[in-house]
Amino acid sequence: MSILSGKKVLLGITAGIAAYKTATLVRLFIKSGAEVRVVMTPASKDFITPLTLSTLSKNPVFSSFTDDEDDNAVWNNHVDLGLWADLFLIAPATANTMSKMANGTSDNLLLATYLSAKCPVYFAPAMDLDMYRHPSTKASFEKLQTFGNIMIPATSGELASGLIGEGRMAEPEDIVAFIENDILNQLPLKSKQVLITAGPTYEAIDPVRFIGNHSSGKMGFEIAKKAANMGANVILITGPTHQNVNHSLINIIAVVSAEEMYHEVHKYYENTDVAILSAAVADFTPIQVFSEKIKKKSETLSLELERTKDILASLGDTKKQQFLVGFALETNNEIENAKLKLKKKNLNLIVLNSLNDKGAGFKGDTNKVTFIDNKNNVKEFQLKSKAEVAQDLLSEIVKYIDA
Repeated sequence: MSILSGKKVLLGITAGIAAYKTATLVRLFIKSGAEVRVVMTPASKDFITPLTLSTLSKNPVFSSFTDDEDDNAVWNNHVDLGLWADLFLIAPATANTMSKMANGTSDNLLLATYLSAKCPVYFAPAMDLDMYRHPSTKASFEKLQTFGNIMIPATSGELASGLIGEGRMAEPEDIVAFIENDILNQLPLKSKQVLITAGPTYEAIDPVRFIGNHSSGKMGFEIAKKAANMGANVILITGPTHQNVNHSLINIIAVVSAEEMYHEVHKYYENTDVAILSAAVADFTPIQVFSEKIKKKSETLSLELERTKDILASLGDTKKQQFLVGFALETNNEIENAKLKLKKKNLNLIVLNSLNDKGAGFKGDTNKVTFIDNKNNVKEFQLKSKAEVAQDLLSEIVKYIDA
């Protein structure tokens, strides 16, 4: 999954020969998981057809305020287009269009949309060598950047005129990479390593039986997704679960037992900035693991169990720069028990949820939580989806680590 996944991308196309590359741009954005809409200047349709772009984007293409061929045409609302987008890319951006952008001219739908946009605006210039170097073009570059617009510089190469030099629009792959890196560099957890545990652990009794619990791993996986979308490099150590995620910033490490999870967590903990232990680790494991399936020879079976290693406590004991978060699932005296766990295990923050709250706990898609920090500040939340809980948690963590 790309950092662009789920983003609404508005692609503005102007009348330059490099417009032929926008078909590839649309495909790359779609492949990254973005939703794409296209707005064109009327003259740009001489270089690439709206039909091509509509087919690739799976959305209508807009090029005028109304459809001249429709007697009952409705207004294509430039304000709505500008508000819809999470980012607006104008590529190719010709000298003519950039001059109009810089001076507030609004004589087509693309320019009107640009003036209405509230999102980040990227522009990728494309023109011949002398046009690119002309003082008026450079003035447009500078003025647009003072507006907060982000320039994706042209490259050097063979131009449509046959000249070799600067002015060639950046390649579609490089444009997408530029935008991804720019978004990533502004995210609150950029360059942070976040270690997350998720799911249950299974403690083997024999080759076919185990001691486990009902944890689905949903909470941990949602935290991992949200952390990656905030720019973190995520190490997700998960017990057996049906959950899955595909994201370029998430490294999934699958384990089965508490012992395996202990070793994997400690392997990465030293270089971790934030550790969030949401896994439901088994408290006990059989002392003896039978090499063959136990036969039903008697009416009863006794298993001798021993405590598993306390992963969370071991991290609290060795904590240095890490921000350490634990989870507490309680059934009685919830706040008091969570505060005791917070202090005993040297946590920065604990997430409390109670099995007494309807909609909270294992397997479901919702949770009702309370955050308690190591200064005994208590923050209660209403029942929310686990995705929303994950976002609340990470937003809270960012406040602490930025303080």
